[in-house]
Amino acid sequence: MNLLKLTGTALLLCAALQVPAASPATPLKAGVFEPPRQAPEFALRGSDGSVLKLARYRGKVVMLAFGFTHCTEVCPITLATLVQARKALGPAAEAVQVLYITVDPERDDAARMKTYLAAFDPSFVGGTGQAETLAAVRTNYGIVANKVASKAGYAVDHSSSVYLIDRAGKLRAMMPYGRSAKDYAHDLQLLLTQ
Repeated sequence: MNLLKLTGTALLLCAALQVPAASPATPLKAGVFEPPRQAPEFALRGSDGSVLKLARYRGKVVMLAFGFTHCTEVCPITLATLVQARKALGPAAEAVQVLYITVDPERDDAARMKTYLAAFDPSFVGGTGQAETLAAVRTNYGIVANKVASKAGYAVDHSSSVYLIDRAGKLRAMMPYGRSAKDYAHDLQLLLTQ
């Protein structure tokens, strides 16, 4: 066997044995929970007339936001962004659920939340309840909410990130306020394929 044939055979053998490098998973745009952990469960009065629990949405990706219906700036912008993100998903949006928990139980009963959320998307479900119950949910998610005086009586300063919870009910990421619908859609598409 001549040297040229031997070298060619060796090169072919090396090429055949070479394993392509695994491509890194496409990263989420939101800040990730590493490792993912089970999202804290809750039981609240749902704006849809039933008990609002995360377990109801197993098999769907959940976008969980906290806010209030008298909010004039951050909350409506966030909800409008979530509407746009779901629209960008097309038919896959059916597998994504938006949950919106109030930080203002004094004014946000289930009926008010239903009307408010329907102006954005009738599929959005709000959660309300006793102040102590909601405070416990906020603590479990690291949400801060404080009443502040305003011209309308009071407003509530609160954390404004949106949690992304996967189909198995695990906290996967937290999207900070101000991110685009395109960023949400990107992350939702990734979570929907898992």
